[in-house]
Amino acid sequence: MMKLAFRISVSVLAAFAAASCGTASADRFDIELYAPQYASGFVISGAEGWQSTILRSRNPWQGADNVEKQLFISRNGEVPPAGFRGEVLASDPVRIICISSSHVAMLDMLGESGRVVGVSGAGYITNEYVASNRDRIGDVGYEGNIDYELTVALQPDIVLLYGIDSASGMEGKLRELGIPFVYIGDYLEDSPLGKAEWMVAVGEIVGRRDDAAALFAGIPLRYEALKDMAAAAESKAPAVMVNTPYGDSWFMSPAGSYTARMIADAGGDYLYRDNATNRSLPVDMEEAALLVSKADVWINVGSYRTIGELSRALPKFADARCVREGGVWNFDLRANDAGGNDYWESGVVHPDIVLRDMIKIFHPELISEEFVYYRKLQ
Repeated sequence: MMKLAFRISVSVLAAFAAASCGTASADRFDIELYAPQYASGFVISGAEGWQSTILRSRNPWQGADNVEKQLFISRNGEVPPAGFRGEVLASDPVRIICISSSHVAMLDMLGESGRVVGVSGAGYITNEYVASNRDRIGDVGYEGNIDYELTVALQPDIVLLYGIDSASGMEGKLRELGIPFVYIGDYLEDSPLGKAEWMVAVGEIVGRRDDAAALFAGIPLRYEALKDMAAAAESKAPAVMVNTPYGDSWFMSPAGSYTARMIADAGGDYLYRDNATNRSLPVDMEEAALLVSKADVWINVGSYRTIGELSRALPKFADARCVREGGVWNFDLRANDAGGNDYWESGVVHPDIVLRDMIKIFHPELISEEFVYYRKLQ
């Protein structure tokens, strides 16, 4: 109830300030303090004479059109400007609930994992801090079955959300409880560097934007150097197949997707690059079999841990050349026993390392470092 009281008092103070001393209106927060180079889903804005900032999350779920969610981050006791209708964070948060594991990784990258007091699906998170502090980090459950009593008991200053194909179902209840939230939309970015750049948005939330920007600045340099190395490889670009069936369909990523971009940047030849849409498309098993038969390398094979498992589950693919010749790879080298996978956590903020792994698969003569996320199925 204290947080609800704060939210009400902030609104009252803002209205009073606007009436008595001409508080700036929300549209005056038009100074771009950080305009992303690679990410498309956020911008950090300020106003002249203000220390507080507004984090704007744009189209924060699939299919969103002209949707913007705003978080006012108060600093030095400043109250929101007149007309502001978004969420309000009273100060740099000490206690954070992360609904996505990639948001834990962003905080960890900044050395701020100690702020995490709650997560969704704790057993699936590989982060060392979360794994070793399960006694003090609550598992609030999954969307559609959130434990709001625990959420309140954790006394979060803010909840980091994401949306799938609509606004998060947690929005209404969090507003009712007076708990601020913000959408962190890294998963929506097709650019590997765009995903990682969201760490700057998280850095802004915890009062460390400059540190986050400095950390991020080195990633594109390393990534582009590796990309140039792969482009100059003398060995032929291997034909690359991805994924395994989901039910009766095999979903293939579009040519502009994160996966397809990584394959191209690593010097591979994605077999389904004719998919010019903005979504994964299902292919039937016959077309999938044809694609696998053409592949030199098959990556991202779901939950399969060995060639034997793969062959038993998908017998019609067992005799494919890439299977017979040991060209099947998965990104589960850093998976835990529950099935959590660090590829989806720290891999988001280390696209340069993921790229290096993929180059080592496609052009092994170029990379001497050990694999971090990928491994060959035996």
